[in-house]
Amino acid sequence: MLSRADDTRVRPDVNYVRNQDTSLAYQVVGDGFTDLLLVSGFVSNLEYAWEYPSLARFLYRLAEMSRLILTDRRGSGLSDRFRDAPTQETMLRDLEIVLDQVGSAKTTLFGMWDGCNTAVLFAATHPERVSSLILFTASAAQKPAEDYPWAWDDHEWEEWLTSIRDGWGTRSWVVKNVRWMGPSMLDHPEELEHWISYTRVAASPSSAEAVMRTSSNTDIREILPVVRTPTLVLHRVGDQIEPIEAGRYVASKMPSARLVELQGDDGIPWIGDVDPVIREIRAFLGESVQAISADRRLATILFTDIVGSTQRLAASGDAQWRELLAEHDELAKRAIAAHGGRYVESTGDGLLATFDGPAAAVRCAMAVADAISPLGLEIRAGCHTGEIELAGDHVRGIAVHIGARIAALAGPSEVMVSRTLRDLIAGSGLTFEDAGQHDLKGIPEPWQLYRLTR
Repeated sequence: MLSRADDTRVRPDVNYVRNQDTSLAYQVVGDGFTDLLLVSGFVSNLEYAWEYPSLARFLYRLAEMSRLILTDRRGSGLSDRFRDAPTQETMLRDLEIVLDQVGSAKTTLFGMWDGCNTAVLFAATHPERVSSLILFTASAAQKPAEDYPWAWDDHEWEEWLTSIRDGWGTRSWVVKNVRWMGPSMLDHPEELEHWISYTRVAASPSSAEAVMRTSSNTDIREILPVVRTPTLVLHRVGDQIEPIEAGRYVASKMPSARLVELQGDDGIPWIGDVDPVIREIRAFLGESVQAISADRRLATILFTDIVGSTQRLAASGDAQWRELLAEHDELAKRAIAAHGGRYVESTGDGLLATFDGPAAAVRCAMAVADAISPLGLEIRAGCHTGEIELAGDHVRGIAVHIGARIAALAGPSEVMVSRTLRDLIAGSGLTFEDAGQHDLKGIPEPWQLYRLTR
């Protein structure tokens, strides 16, 4: 095991693994029985972290109690940069690839800042791979809502994003914003110098702005109740990055979460009073964890339905219609496979498929529509992200019924989606228009729906 008293510790080596054409930097340090993956958000650099004394001490203390897995998210640190910010589902796939590379079948995810959203979504979509969650400075949404009034509005976000674009990494910008990100650094000039350098090597101004813009449009409020993974929510009561109300909200909505309110006002875990943070994490990792069923998970449902199928059957006859349906099914299955989905079943004149990511489901719906157009066929499609239950080769649950109801409301060649899906698809390049509120048969309360604009 690593010793905190050992000042001659060798830095962990940097390795790379690829997700298609993107190289992801990662490190493994420590040899504990528990795997702990740090999902640090957009501010990280695996090389400089070990030159940053307070951060290095924090990481070594985590490695004393675990096999610590570190990675720079694409666009930051030593990983490849990007032109456009990645979607959440791309970042989930990146985490999965890193875990596969280091041989981690089951891990604890430690999310910080916007990395909390990624950690929560990974636990929701891959419950069999996550033993527990630790969330520091978590939030559920970045725009205000009736039950979430403390979030920034559009004007405040645009001011913040403009400041990042114009000032990220400069001394004046960091000093101005450290007053609410980590105010105790103002009393420690050496700490402040390391933080200035860390922001510079973590991300470029355009990368930081792109990631924050995606984060500003992400809302996981409706996902939180799906996550039954044991969760420790750590939040400092004076935190100005995310108010304590955000941590309380997150913990209250997750069935197996426990909130620990820590004293202090620093939104950075290795700044300020670090001992309580480490103490709570060590105690949490030592708790016995109840096994979570892998049969229930977050997924995106896609339903499609052929427009005017009854009329086409009457006009063409049974034999010709069966042949046309067979061509439709083959083209649809190819599109589903190409977008990483799972074909579940035929619905007679349509299909049901599931996807890990919402953008993939929407793009698949468009691909199916395009593929069958030469056959003289049109479809309507509906997509919804929610909890499903796996039952052999089939899926069931309220999310399946909601997806079917949404598809039924779509017009010819339309893709209709739920607000839940729309709130998870930031950064995908897909755009939607408001389709109003609708009553879904058998579903309580009206649902806000959106129509894909192609």
